[in-house]
Amino acid sequence: MPSSENNNIEAARQLYEQGNALRRQQRWGDALNAYSEAVALDPESPARHAREMLVQIMEYRCKDYYNP
Repeated sequence: MPSSENNNIEAARQLYEQGNALRRQQRWGDALNAYSEAVALDPESPARHAREMLVQIMEYRCKDYYNP
């Protein structure tokens, strides 16, 4: 695996963890942004699933807050 690919995977993992921390702080928009950046770096990142779940929650609970 090339070094740049390893760097992307590591950066995606860190963004995923950051997104999780932001979600726990109820900073929904920041969490979505972190998850989206992680997925952009690594499409196989677990952030993809986390982002999808957060979007579903936001669409259900906070329709006025969440603006796609």
